[in-house]
Amino acid sequence: MRSAAVKPGQELHEEFYQVSPLILESFPRFRLPLDTFEFREHIAQLVPLTRADQRINKEQRQEILDKSGHGLIFVARKDHSIYARHISKQLDLVLMDSNLKTSEIALIFQQALTDRLEDFLEQPVASVFSTLQTDLLVLTEFLWQDPFRIKEIKQHLWSDHSQARHGVNSTFVGLALYIRLNEGELRRKHLDEVALGLLVHDLGMCKIPPFIREKATLLNREEREKIQEHCWIGAKLLHALGVRADSILKQALEHQERLDGKGYPQKLSGREISVVGQLCAAVDSYCAMITHRPYAEAQSPDSALAALIQSPGYNAKMVRALQGVMLAG
Repeated sequence: MRSAAVKPGQELHEEFYQVSPLILESFPRFRLPLDTFEFREHIAQLVPLTRADQRINKEQRQEILDKSGHGLIFVARKDHSIYARHISKQLDLVLMDSNLKTSEIALIFQQALTDRLEDFLEQPVASVFSTLQTDLLVLTEFLWQDPFRIKEIKQHLWSDHSQARHGVNSTFVGLALYIRLNEGELRRKHLDEVALGLLVHDLGMCKIPPFIREKATLLNREEREKIQEHCWIGAKLLHALGVRADSILKQALEHQERLDGKGYPQKLSGREISVVGQLCAAVDSYCAMITHRPYAEAQSPDSALAALIQSPGYNAKMVRALQGVMLAG
């Protein structure tokens, strides 16, 4: 490591960040998962303290916690992936760690929500759904405190497709679009509902056989009909879990509907499709197009947006807003 002969608050925070006692308490008790460093005030430098997975005793642990309480314990930003993997298991800790950058928190949200959604898709039952909802509320609280944070969050998208990754990408992109469209008029309850609808809008796909979902060649008629059942299946699963909010259920039901009536499953058109259904439809298509899928290469954001703009099936105002959101950096 390079010694940092500077005081906390200067370049030090470009390479390291302080760890609070609350975060340290969440680590395994006697084996910290990453290297730690102590700031020695008399020499104004960081020095190595413990190594990753090094065994420490009860006294050493308490000493580290005490020093952390005085702002003297640091970890390296280069180890953020290890830190993110750990803290993603207790996601509410991100609301308590003021030393993390928004970009680092975005990576934690990306990992945590993907893990939780994968668990839920494998086992769509109430207990797993409750855990997913709890973690998603941490994200909406983070954005409720400062909606502009979505600008950083929506830049952290998966490039390869899986059902869970698609749900997380759709949530980040969809919330960015939702916040843009409702700037200055956000309502917390609706924000929570829209976020959950985006995350689980494709839930019904978990009941479609993988050989159909992942088929690299054109689907036959029977396979297409099977795929088109996923909207109904998803809505029924959510209803069985006690979900009653229209803004959640309609995203599951309507994200494949199109304004020109050429969608499915109900062949709705125009204003028959709810606002959240139209939003989810645009976001779902955009996020699908910009990822690598078994049957299609990823498109650039520009080309994906151009395709949506040219299609009569999507809300033009929403697509233009989406273009502004995703190309603004």
